[in-house]
Amino acid sequence: MASHIPRFTKAYAVREQAALMAKSRPHPLHVSNNEELRYRIPTSGEPSHIGSYTKGLPHDRNTGVLSNPDDFQSFIRAMDAGDQFSIRDVPLGPQNEQQAFQSGIAKGVSARAWESMAAGLTYDLEGPDAQSVTMPPAPALDSDELLTEVTELYWMALLRDVPFSEFNGDKNNDIQEAVDSLNSTPWVQIAKNGVVPTTLTDAERVRLRGPFTVDNVFRGTTRGDRDGPYLSQFMLIGNTGIGNGNRIEDGFIRYGAHRVDQRVRVAEMGRDFMTTWSAFVDVQNGADVRGREVYNNDVRYRFISTPRDLATYVHFDALYQAYLNACLILLGMRVPFDKGLPFQREDDIDHQQTFATFGAPHILSLVTEVATRALKAVRFQKFNVHRRLRPEAVGGLLHRYMQETTNDLYRGAKQLAENLDANLLDKVKRHNAKQNMKSDGDAPRANDLGECEDADEITLLPMAFPEGSPMHPSYGAGHATVAGACVTILKAFFDHGYELRMLDEDGETMIPFAFVPTADGSGLENRIGEYRNLTALTVEGELNKVCSNICIGRNWGGVHYFSDYRESIRVGEQVAIGLLEEQKLTYGENFSMTVPLFDGSVHRI
Repeated sequence: MASHIPRFTKAYAVREQAALMAKSRPHPLHVSNNEELRYRIPTSGEPSHIGSYTKGLPHDRNTGVLSNPDDFQSFIRAMDAGDQFSIRDVPLGPQNEQQAFQSGIAKGVSARAWESMAAGLTYDLEGPDAQSVTMPPAPALDSDELLTEVTELYWMALLRDVPFSEFNGDKNNDIQEAVDSLNSTPWVQIAKNGVVPTTLTDAERVRLRGPFTVDNVFRGTTRGDRDGPYLSQFMLIGNTGIGNGNRIEDGFIRYGAHRVDQRVRVAEMGRDFMTTWSAFVDVQNGADVRGREVYNNDVRYRFISTPRDLATYVHFDALYQAYLNACLILLGMRVPFDKGLPFQREDDIDHQQTFATFGAPHILSLVTEVATRALKAVRFQKFNVHRRLRPEAVGGLLHRYMQETTNDLYRGAKQLAENLDANLLDKVKRHNAKQNMKSDGDAPRANDLGECEDADEITLLPMAFPEGSPMHPSYGAGHATVAGACVTILKAFFDHGYELRMLDEDGETMIPFAFVPTADGSGLENRIGEYRNLTALTVEGELNKVCSNICIGRNWGGVHYFSDYRESIRVGEQVAIGLLEEQKLTYGENFSMTVPLFDGSVHRI
C-alpha cells in the first residue's frame, strides 16, 4: 500500500536524520602546543609571542618581534569574536614612521589584510561542523621534530631549481647531501634506530620519518607517494578530448569543448625573495608585494619540471583545481567507479544511466563543494587554536639569534640555531648573498641590500614568493586540508585499485605508463621501465600522490612545514567522510563506498 505521508514531511525527516548524525559526532578538545605565552621579553617580562603567528601586526624593525605585545591580545579577541568590527580594531601594518616599509620591493605598497579570520566560526548545513574535527598540537619551536622540518625547508629552498628527474638514483650530489643532512638530525635518528621513546605522543609517532634516501626525500608518506615519478600523473597528463583529438601525453584536459593545458608559467630560475632583513621585516609588517615575482620570457610555459614550477602552480591554483583536473582525467579515461555504487551494468540491463546522481556532474560538484567545508574547518584550527608561526618567521628568529646570541629575546631559537647543520647554513648564507648582489644597473637583484651589518651572514629562509606566506597561520594548511577532502571524495567514487593503462601506438594493447617531462619540459615521455618493481600505477596511489604534490609544493615555496601537510590531510579526510555519510541518507538506492584512508586503513560508507 502506498504511503500517504506528504513529501515535505519525508524531506524534513531526512534532514532531521542528517542533523542527528552530525550532532552525534563528538566535538573534540582542541589542544595547542602551549607556546603562546612561553617566551618572554627580558626587559619587561611580557610575552614576546615569538613562537606564534604575528604577521601583519606591527613589528619592530630592529628586533623583528612585535612592537607592542598587547596587539596580539587584540588579534586573539578578534579571532574569537569573528565580527568585522572587532577585526577592524586590530592594528594592521605599520602604525608609525619607525615601522614604515623601507625595502626596495615594498616601496609604495599598502598592507595586506588577514584572510577569512572568522571562517571557522561559521555554521554549515551539511557535513561535519567546522569545530567537530581537530589536529594534535604542532611541533614546538625547540623540538627535535621542528629541527628536522626546518632543515628540510632550508634544503628545499636551495634545491628549487633541480629537475625532478634527478630525484631518482644517484644523479645529483646536492640531493644526496640533503639526505645525509636530514638523516643526521635527532628526529630521523629515532626512526633509524627503531627504538621509539615512550615520551612521544601518538601523533608524533605517526609523523616520524626516515631514514631518507634520494628516492624518498621530499616526498609524501601515504600509499603510492614513493611509487614511480615524483609527480602524480594527474599533474601532467590530459585526456583524449572530443573526437580523439589529443593523446593523454599531450597534456590537454577536456573542459567541455575547450581544453586546458597542464603546462605552467615558468618563474625565473634562481630568483628568491625575502633574503634581506629590511624586506623580511616589511613582509612581516604586512607589505603587499604580491605580483612582483619574475618570469622567464624565453620559455614561457612547460610541464612541471622543477620544484620551483610546482611552487608556482600552488601559488596560483584554485585550491581544488588539481582534483577537478584529476576527476576529469579519470572520467575521460573511463576509469570504473567503486563496485558498491549502482547503475554500472549495461544500459539494456539497468535501464538507467548515471548523471545527476552517481555520475560525472555529481562527482565534479562534490569535489568543489567539499573544499568550502574543509577551508572552514582548517580556519578554526589556524586562527582559534594553534596560531603557529610560518617558516619564514622561524628563519627571522634564527637570523637574529645568530647575530645576537646573548640576547635572551631570541632564546626560543637557541635549540634550532645551535643544532642546524652548519654546512647547510653556510650554503644558505652564500645563496642569500648572491640574491642580494647588485646587478649591472646598480639595482638590487631580488629585494634590496637591507640593513644587515654583514650582507654575507644572512640566514633568512629564501622564499619562492615575494610576499612569503599567506595572511593566516601555518597550522593546519589550507591547501592540504582541501587536498585531503577532495582526494577522499575521488577515492570514494572511483575504483581505487584500478591500474592506469593506455592504448599503445598501434591502438591494440593496454600498456601501463609513468610519464615524466622531457629535458626541456616541452613534452612528456613514458618512463615506467626506469622504476624497479613498478608494474603499473594505481588510481589510489596517484590520487594520494597528487594530494602530496600539492601540499609539499607549498613547502617547496617555503610557506609550510611537513607536519602542516601530514596532519591537515587527515582533517580534510574526516570532512569528506562526514559529508558523504550525510548525503547517503538522501538517496533511495542501496549502495556503499569503500574508501582507502591516508593511514592505510579502509572506511566503508
